[in-house]
Amino acid sequence: MKLMQYFKGVAFGILALIVLFTGMLQSVSADNSGDTDAIDERYGLPVVVYGAALSEAQRNEVRELLGVHDPSKVREITVTGEDLVYYIDGDRHSNMYSSAKITRQDPSNGLVINQVTPENITEVNDEMYANALLTAGVEGAIVEVASPVKVTGHSALVGIYKAYDETEGSNLSRERTEVANEELNLATEFAKKEGLDQDKVSEMLTEIKKEIAERNPRSAEEIGQIIDEKLQSLDIQLSPEDRQLLIELFEKMRSLNINFEQVQSQLENLTKDIQKRISEAVGDKGFLQAVSDFFKNLIESIKNIFS
Repeated sequence: MKLMQYFKGVAFGILALIVLFTGMLQSVSADNSGDTDAIDERYGLPVVVYGAALSEAQRNEVRELLGVHDPSKVREITVTGEDLVYYIDGDRHSNMYSSAKITRQDPSNGLVINQVTPENITEVNDEMYANALLTAGVEGAIVEVASPVKVTGHSALVGIYKAYDETEGSNLSRERTEVANEELNLATEFAKKEGLDQDKVSEMLTEIKKEIAERNPRSAEEIGQIIDEKLQSLDIQLSPEDRQLLIELFEKMRSLNINFEQVQSQLENLTKDIQKRISEAVGDKGFLQAVSDFFKNLIESIKNIFS
């Protein structure tokens, strides 16, 4: 009798877990069930830019990934190797797979990044894209990135620049897009180093920009001081060579008169997003550990019954 009651309790526990997961899935479904095809007439049609290397089947797959259900409600363009040369002085023979959808919004709503296929973007997270795009001068847009194959994610910036130019109607500064590309390259290289990851690197770049906006440094020495303070407060260790690369990057931004004060509120939001991402990652690990412990304890209990 006790054994039967025990297994009834186990069954109830498993059923409760199933109900919990079902409720979570239904909640997510409900959140995503809104009308996303409505056009904001103030800013025109969203722009969808496809990598030139995509096959027709892959192009259709990207349409689905980016939620393009009616092509008449978006403007479709293609990004090529020539665009890579124009925006970031890249190799015109590069294969372009990364694609993006740009939906303009009021600048007060900031810059929103959404990687639709994060499993296929191997080196760049949302905050890295956001930091680079703010450096390039992109504001007030929802940016969705997708690729049907695994890519590092660097070339997606070029598609975003072209799409934004098509939407905005005025060219972005080539000098700023090149510096933004340097920033993304440096960020992804830092994220590969021991003791750092994408979130930590994103936090570092964001905090440095916020401090630059506050203090408006007038020399490389002042930039170096800001960098040293932020490295210390974030408990990040960089080699002298990597520290110098950071100084040179932000000195280029200063020489181009990039005013981060204009996007300070977006940098603040970016900080919150990074902290939320870290918090959620810790929370997810805690939840998964709790589930794992539950089943471990369950197995041990069953073993004890028959021992």
